[in-house]
Amino acid sequence: MFRPLTHDEIDLIWTIDRSEVHRHIYKVVDGRLTLVPAYFEVPGWDPKMIESDTIKLRGCFDRGGIFRGAFDGDALVGVSVVDTKRIERAPNQLQLLYLYVSRSLRGQGVGRKLFTDAAEAARALGAKALYISSAPTENTVNFYLHRGALLVAEPDPDLFAAEPDDLHLTYPVSPKNSIRAKNRRF
Repeated sequence: MFRPLTHDEIDLIWTIDRSEVHRHIYKVVDGRLTLVPAYFEVPGWDPKMIESDTIKLRGCFDRGGIFRGAFDGDALVGVSVVDTKRIERAPNQLQLLYLYVSRSLRGQGVGRKLFTDAAEAARALGAKALYISSAPTENTVNFYLHRGALLVAEPDPDLFAAEPDDLHLTYPVSPKNSIRAKNRRF
């Protein structure tokens, strides 16, 4: 079941199993995405990330952020968060602040549905695109690229300073892209 999250449910985000083994990451080389070997494991949520991001997520919620959850019974198994704060360098875009799906449900359409919902929410708020600060991991970047996201030529300085290791992407939220995204089978 997909539904909006309440303020009291923000802490449920930390119950999502974000564990994953990575073998490659993307880097930007000469303005192009290049896949390079990089083996590492993400066992779960880092306690420092939980502490800092809980504050950031609550602020986002309080200013009208769009929080959408995927539930399996009472368990939160996926989340998308669109921040309503305008981006200084790209005022016609809204940031996709979070998109996570529990390990056991990846590849089953949960992320695709949450992403489509996030794009539709951004469009309904008047945005022309989602700004995505993506972890550079192969699976994550490929997820966004398969949906039509593109590398940002000049990342927003504030968002880049906050996430310098991330890849900064943009995804047009036109009605045409939303229809296409719903029909994709990635």
